[in-house]
Amino acid sequence: MEKPVPRPNGDSAPFWDGCAAHEFRFQRCGDCGKAQFYPRAVCAHCQSRDLKWVVSDGKGTVHSVTTVYRGPSRAFKEDSPYQVALVDMDEGFRFMANVRGGEAEIGTRVRVIYEERGDQTIPQVEIGR
Repeated sequence: MEKPVPRPNGDSAPFWDGCAAHEFRFQRCGDCGKAQFYPRAVCAHCQSRDLKWVVSDGKGTVHSVTTVYRGPSRAFKEDSPYQVALVDMDEGFRFMANVRGGEAEIGTRVRVIYEERGDQTIPQVEIGR
């Protein structure tokens, strides 16, 4: 059984194209200046359509983390147990990713790395460095 892969749409395609190039892209509003992630057609803060794609430096801090002992399908059995974290990126947005390279806890510094999964590149986070 293979792990699922995302299906990009018109709003998210630039993000997934960035992942393929090993660039973690997010949106910043041209009107209010706030960062947002996941990709959307309008700013989540002020509803402006003036959104710009920006490349993150890929570094952040674990906001919360949990250990998964039983994955959502058999495709994740070999990975179990594994950690999933909410990460506060240095640019001011939060995203969720699997943790690689050790045990994370709240406050752990992480950086974005990439996993090739079929024809899609998936962002993950790695402890430190």
